[in-house]
Amino acid sequence: MADMINIYLYGKKYEVPASLTIMEAFEYAGYQLVRGCGCRNGFCGACATIYRIKGKNELVGCLACSTKVENDMCVATLPFFPLEKKVYDITEIKPTAQVMMQLYPEIYACVGCNACTKACTQDLNVMQYIAYAQRGEFEKCAEESFDCVMCGVCSSRCPAGISHPQVALLARRLTGKYIRPEAEHLTKRVEEIENGDCRAMIEAIMAKPLEEIKELYNTREIEK
Repeated sequence: MADMINIYLYGKKYEVPASLTIMEAFEYAGYQLVRGCGCRNGFCGACATIYRIKGKNELVGCLACSTKVENDMCVATLPFFPLEKKVYDITEIKPTAQVMMQLYPEIYACVGCNACTKACTQDLNVMQYIAYAQRGEFEKCAEESFDCVMCGVCSSRCPAGISHPQVALLARRLTGKYIRPEAEHLTKRVEEIENGDCRAMIEAIMAKPLEEIKELYNTREIEK
């Protein structure tokens, strides 16, 4: 028989197998997950979750699909956090020091508490990439924030009201558009897709069995 532990989902106590992830524990307890359950593999950021172990003060951010339950874990999900998403035309803005001041001036109100970094579900140095954004070092900001899944847990903990994922996304867009050299092979492939040159290949892949598609994906050549 599986080892059982006690957890609290939205304040209600449940006994669940210790081997489950938080997301699996919700389903084991009878919850039907409609939102906040995307890829189930730690990549999409849809299942942002906050928990605290009973008797401890520390509040921890995580992804429910990739975090195992612990005894006396008190859990609440954060399936959506209202980030401030500014509207801009990437072809009209430039990678200057002024662009962050114009679009996300709140980053200059950062108090250096590091709550964002402590809350990050991907263990990113969030406060550091915000510092890069403040200084207009967009390429460094893009590199430091590259693995962000935009779950929003960092922003939920920020006393300055910074929308960290959106700041990082702007830095990555500026880097890709203006700073990094153009990837000619990527541009060529986009043109091929738009012209329909890849349609037959895509249809052939879609017709393959699922296991064969997984194998193609797992053994694909990854550009360094």
